Parts: sequence; C-alpha cells; structure tokens
Amino acid sequence: MEPSAGVNVIFGENGHGKTSLLEGIWLFTGCRSFRCADAGEMIMQGEEKADLRAGFVSNGREQQARIEIAGRRSLTLNGFAQETPRRMLGVFPAVAFTPDTLSLAKGGPGERRRFLDVALSMLTPAYAVRLSKYLKALAQRNALLRQANPSGELLDTWDLSLAGEAAGILKARKGYLEELIPRAREFYRRISAGREELEIIPYVTGAEEATPEAYLAAFTRTRQNDLRRQTTTVGPHRDDLLLRLDGRSLRDFGSQGQKRSAALALKLAEAAALGEIAQEAPAALLDDVLSELDARRQADLLKYLEGWQVFLTCCEPSHTLHGRAGKVFCVKDGAVVL
Repeated sequence: MEPSAGVNVIFGENGHGKTSLLEGIWLFTGCRSFRCADAGEMIMQGEEKADLRAGFVSNGREQQARIEIAGRRSLTLNGFAQETPRRMLGVFPAVAFTPDTLSLAKGGPGERRRFLDVALSMLTPAYAVRLSKYLKALAQRNALLRQANPSGELLDTWDLSLAGEAAGILKARKGYLEELIPRAREFYRRISAGREELEIIPYVTGAEEATPEAYLAAFTRTRQNDLRRQTTTVGPHRDDLLLRLDGRSLRDFGSQGQKRSAALALKLAEAAALGEIAQEAPAALLDDVLSELDARRQADLLKYLEGWQVFLTCCEPSHTLHGRAGKVFCVKDGAVVL
C-alpha cells in the first residue's frame, strides 16, 4: 500500500479489516494496540505470527521498520534488531482518533492518564521508562501493604523509590499540559462556535510540587490510611484531568455532543502539541470517527488536520475527501484491493 501524503480514505464493509489496518500503522509508534492488550490477539486466526513492514520519513530521512508478533513483539529498525518495540517511541509519532476517544470525556481517570502517558512517551521515550519503573515499584509497595505485618523499613525503601519517579512524572505532565490545555480550549471554542468554554483542571494527588521530597512526605502522611486500605492512595497513578463546562462537570452534566466535542478538542490539541514540540507533524489515524459527526464538523476536523498525513476509515467514501488531495483504498476480506 502506497498512501498519499495527504488524506487516505480506507473504506469497506464492517468486519473486513479496516481497523486492523490502522492498528498495524499505530503499532509502529512503539505503543501497544489501541484496542487489545494481548499481542497474540493481533495474529490472524490460523497463522503462527504477524509480520508488519513500513517505510516512512522521520527526522529528515527515509527509514524502514519491521515488527513481528509471535506471542510477543520484536522490532527491526533500519536493518538492526532492537531490544524492544518501544525503541520506536519518538521515531514514528501518530495520534489515533477512535470511537473510544469519547471515553476521554465520559470515562474514568485512567482513560485521561493513559491519554497523557501515551503522548508523553512518544515525545520523550525516557518518560515511558520512568513510568514503567514507577508502576513496578507501585506494584511492590501495594503487595507489601497487603501483608499482615508489613516491614516499615521496606515501606520506607519503596516510598523513596516511588517518590523519585513520581516527581519526574508530575514534572513531565505539567510541562506537557502547559502546551496542551490552551490548544484544547481553543479547539473546543472553534468546535462549539464560541458558545461554550471548556475548562481543564489538572487534579494531582499527594504532592503539588514535582519534587521527591514532596512525594516522600505525602507517602509518609498517608501510610496509615494506605495500610488500612491495602493500596497506595496518592501519586501519579491516581491523578486526573477535570473537564468542566460553565463550572459543571462535563462527565456528569454534559450532553453527548458536548462530550464528543471535548474529546475531539483534546485529541486535536494532542496532535498540535506533538507536532509543535517534535517539530514534525504526526500521522493522524481516524477510525470510524467521521460517522459520529455531521458534515460541517467532518469538514472542520479535516481542516484542522490540513497539511497532515491522515488515514481514516469509513463504510462509504463518497464526499469524504471534501475536495482535498488524497487516495481512496478499499479493504475486502482482510486485504487492500485496488
């Protein structure tokens, strides 16, 4: 498949593989699938492995990558085997708009944390390493809290380990949100034609300051409560983004249209921030998103992504390009047919 540098429309009947094609492109970002947690689920039924290959331009040069999935994922980048597919983080950035994008506005805090963590991992691969270390230390601390008489000395050790990683995570998130929030509010203002103002408030648990000392004090302060509840109750794993319209919770009081608009605004802001910070526009993957929007909002969304490489799926391609340069591909029975 040789896509256009502009808009690429991927159409076909449901169940024929349109989303699988976008999922394959997404895997080259170095992130996990946006629709399943188990790598084995991505292997075609009856096959022993999956084999994905892509050529792309990034960091001013042509590059080649290959991902093989056989129970686990392995990566070859420009002819050299890599220790982990996460080495693609920052090499091929992309932003995925899927039907689950709406969960940013209507889902729980975990959806919004993942939204931040995925973008930050693509911008700064070291962030993904820090987050992994934090989650491993968190699992160890929680396991200790579940013991009958946990060692205070061991808890001190895990508190110290967690505090350092937590401070780095909060610092990175704060810096990214300084770029993201103004863009998201502006996109929402445009989408709503100026009728409403979206308010985005970072909710931080434990420590407002991004320092190990602040988090260490927080873990010490909440230890007795953590022992009773047998889990760590503060830290980046409990943080959230609060979304409000006119001072009221968007999740509790917003209409479906308002939630959809807010979610799109956040994803558009993510795309814009990634492009600005990385100085290279990421690919935009739109999986069955246009069907959720009326004709005006469809045109507006593509206008916001003007100059980007866009891959979008739909069942009916008529008028989808809205006069823009691009290509149309048909997917049938798991294959791209010309």
